[in-house]
Order: sequence, then C-alpha cells, then structure tokens
Amino acid sequence: MQIQKFETLRDLFTYSIDKYKTNTAFAYVGGYNYTYAQFGTKTEFISNLLTSSGIGPGDKVALFSHNMPNWPAAYFAATAFGMVVVPILPDFSDFEVRNVIEHSEAKALIVSKRLLYKVPQDIMSSLNIVIDADTLEVLFQKQGLTPSEVRFTKEDELATIIYTSGTTGNSKGVMLSHKNLCSHLYAAFKLRPSFEWDIWLSVLPLSHTLESSLSMLLPIMSGASVYFMEKAPTPSLLIKALQEVRPTTMLTVPMIIEKIYRSSVLAKFNANPVTRYIYSTTLGRKALNIVAGKKLMKTFGGRIRFFGIGGAKLDGDVERFLYESKFPYAIGYGLTETCPLLAGAVPSNVKWQSTGPAVHGVTLRIDNPNPVTGEGEIVAKGPNVMMGYYKNPEATEQAFTKDGYFRTKDLGLIDKEGRLYIKGRLTNMILGPSGENIYPEEIETVINGHPMVAESIVTQYKGKLIAFVHFNPDKLKALNEAKEEALNAYYEKKEQLMQTYEEKKDMLMHTYEEKKGEAIHVYEETKEDIVNAFNEKIEQLKKEVSEYVNSRVNKFSKISVVEDKPHQFEKTATQKIKRYLYVDKKK
Repeated sequence: MQIQKFETLRDLFTYSIDKYKTNTAFAYVGGYNYTYAQFGTKTEFISNLLTSSGIGPGDKVALFSHNMPNWPAAYFAATAFGMVVVPILPDFSDFEVRNVIEHSEAKALIVSKRLLYKVPQDIMSSLNIVIDADTLEVLFQKQGLTPSEVRFTKEDELATIIYTSGTTGNSKGVMLSHKNLCSHLYAAFKLRPSFEWDIWLSVLPLSHTLESSLSMLLPIMSGASVYFMEKAPTPSLLIKALQEVRPTTMLTVPMIIEKIYRSSVLAKFNANPVTRYIYSTTLGRKALNIVAGKKLMKTFGGRIRFFGIGGAKLDGDVERFLYESKFPYAIGYGLTETCPLLAGAVPSNVKWQSTGPAVHGVTLRIDNPNPVTGEGEIVAKGPNVMMGYYKNPEATEQAFTKDGYFRTKDLGLIDKEGRLYIKGRLTNMILGPSGENIYPEEIETVINGHPMVAESIVTQYKGKLIAFVHFNPDKLKALNEAKEEALNAYYEKKEQLMQTYEEKKDMLMHTYEEKKGEAIHVYEETKEDIVNAFNEKIEQLKKEVSEYVNSRVNKFSKISVVEDKPHQFEKTATQKIKRYLYVDKKK
C-alpha cells in the first residue's frame, strides 16, 4: 500500500477534507457528528475569527478544552493557517493555565465552558479573542484590531507548543514543527495503517501528544471516524460507549487495562477456590485467559483490531493475560518530545514486556550500558524529534548528547532483534548499598499485584526502601463499614446513657457526676478500642503486603516500610503518578 506523505499539517487538512468529504470525521458518542466537509467548514470558521482579531502567522493560540468534535477544528484552525496551537491539559490548575498562556505569549484562547473557571480574569482581558469551544461563540474580543493575512507555513516551521505536565514538577514547552508531526505520521501509518472504515474511540486527552498524534492525525489521514465521550470515561460510561460505538481502534494507558484485569478478570478467577487453583497452573491459566479474552472482546464491542497501550510500562501479568487471551493489543514507547512514537509493534508482532523495535526513520541507542546487563539510557535521533524547549535554550542543550541524540532519561536495553525493553526512569533509579541498580517501577509492579493494593510508589529514605501504598477502597469497604457500624453503636449507646443520667440527675444527687464520669470513661475506652482494632487490621494488611513483596523480589529490592496513603496519588494526563509530590517528601 502506498502511503501518502505530507510536508505540513495544511497539506494533511486540504487532502482529507477533499478526499473524504462525506465520511464521518468527529462525533460525540450518541451525539452530534461532523463529516470531513463540515469539519473543514468549522475549521475555516474558527480561523476567520482568529485572523479577524489580528492573530497572524506565527501567533500562538491556546486551546484549553476537553475532548470534543470542535477540538480538532480548533487545532487545525491554527496549524493549517500559519498559526501555532498551544494545547493545555484539562487537569492543569489555574496557576498552570496562567503560566502556559503567559509563557507561550498566546494572543487567543479557545476554551470549553467546563474549564472557563480556571482562566484568570486578567488573562482573559489580555487576549485578542476568547472563543467558546462548545458553541464557537466569541466570549471576549478586543476592539480596534487590524485583521491579519493568512500565510501558510513551511515544514520546518513551528506547528505546536505542548507543555508537559511531567512527573518532575516542571512543565516545559515542547516545540514540534510541521516536519516533526508529519514525519511521525508517516512512520505511525507505516507501522499500523488506518483505513476509512476504522472507528476510533478517543478517551485520553487530545491535549497530550499521544492522543493528538495517534487518535486524531492518524485517522484524519485515512478518512476514519473518531468518537469522543462527553463525560469522563468512568467504567460504566466507558462500557456503554464501547457497546454503542463498537470501535476497531483505541489507545489507552496501562492503568486502565490493569484495573480491568484486576477488578474483573482476576477477581472473578480468585472468587472461586476451584478456578483460583486452576488459574495457578500454567495450562489452567492459559485456558481461562482464552475464555476471559473472548468476554473482554465482547465487552469492547466485538470488532476491535488494535488496542494500543502507551504512556508507561505495562504490568507483566496483565500483558501475559492479553497475550494468552489473544486480545489484539500492542505497546508503543515515546515521549512528548518525539511526537511521541520512538518504538512500537502491532498485535501480530508483540513480544512480552518489549515495546517493539524503533519505528521508521528513528535510530535508537543505549548510552553508557551496564557491561553485565546491557542496560543504559535510551537516546534517539530522527525527524520526529522536537525543535527544542520554547524559550529555554539551557534545557534544550541538556536534552541532547554531543552528537545530536535526544536523551530520553529512560533506562532500557535493546536485544539482538532490535526490540526495546524499558527498565525504568533514569531519575527514579535507586542505587543499592553495593552499587546495584534498583528500579522502583519493577517493585511497584509486584506490590500492585497484591489483591488489596490499588497503586503504589517506592522510594528510598536513609538507605531503606519505603513503599507508599494506596489500598483498594472497594476492598477496604468492609473494614470501614465494620468500624463505622461499631462507632455508630457506640455513639447511640452513649447518647442513651447520657439521657438516662440526665433524667435521674435529681434522684442521684451527689453521685450523679461520679457515675456519669465513670460511664463516659468506659465508653471512651470502647471508642478507642474500635479505632485501635481498625488500625491493627491496617497494620496487619501492611505487614502482609511487605511479606508478599519481599518473597517475590531480590534481596536488594526488599521493602523495609509500608506506609498507607488513604487517598489516590495525583497523576499526569497519561495516568503516571506525579512521583515528585511524594518521593521528595522522604529525601
């Protein structure tokens, strides 16, 4: 099959709206939709609003919106008409929104109603124009502006600046050119072609390069249809959407499929002693996984042919289930700075725990490899590698090796077949007492395999490994309910007792205060016993997790302390835990 090549996003835009006029382009699940011709009209309408407000070639247009059919139109209204789009992640705080708009020097903002409250008023009034992403109505526009002329950009010119939420705590503006994005599009299509009949369900934020490049640009190239959910993809709403849309293609992050496996597949197998035993054997596990895989395929609508996973490392047990169940999954690896794909595979070519070989046009290398394990930092070179960080030459210089390779700061190895294996984050790696390389991500994978654990972080404090663990709230529900029931009974009896003593106050006279005090003391001890009993169960649970993990890892990776974190960890757009918020606390 001959693959179409584009030099700029303008070329992609004009090609698709002309070739696929009547195809459905973007739609809400169960809601309105645009054909490619209508998509083109909407895009030009937004672009005209921008140019009429003095937004010209090279000017920045901030896009702060949840996924919706108007999102791609807003994106191309800038990039296909000589402007630069600056997507902002929906979970950014008002402080981060201010920082992005000010730092990027954006002159226009396209924002959805649900996020408008995060935009400071002084920022709104400083812009040339503010457009409602939902209705495309103008919310604010400066008066007396001179309309700009349209100038289409060249391939080496800037197309977008993407500010990373990152796990380091410091957002940087990644500059991607038209050439970066179009060369990446060619490589992605070459790896895994998309077709007119493909139906995509988009659940990750389009503001992130993983989703915008692979669930927007790639289907546009083939005239495929993309569906968005109006509300957050909770399990019940997601299942409903899958049944309605019946997608052929979907991208996700490890956490989503890991939750499905642990809460649905594994939980059902472990609920029955017979199936639990069968699943503990190799042959039994493979047989049950095939059965579960058929049910999973049905849950996803029955016609999915590509289930892409990226953004973080996939748990080994979960991947084994996907592989043995014959579910059409594939894993990719990349970064915002590389558009994002650097390596990837297709369902027919996956290998357990590998991200696959380098994609077309990309060269991967392992720098400073360990002479024994072959593990070292992954560095990359290719036409999809960013122009640099916006207004940050120091960070840009540090991001590249002397011979021009981009430093991913990820640790990995490449096998003889050219397949890449990710070991962990260079900045997360812990140096053991005898110089061993300890990868916290690998220990966390083991911890998360415990049925009572939802998520975890491993860090080092005073030479010892500590695990922060958020227990599964559904599994803790029974313990909490027992505690609450006991406490409610305590409060009820205490109230009855106090009422009794108040009624007999005159009769008891001088003994009243003494008797009341004794009763309160007894009941306060009861309350303390209830709370202590609950805490003891939590402590026992922490001990069980520690023993569970330490029986499964090498001696250098054993956990010394398990700390309970009652609330979920804060996460990035690709559901990676913001480690810096927790790890730094123990340094």
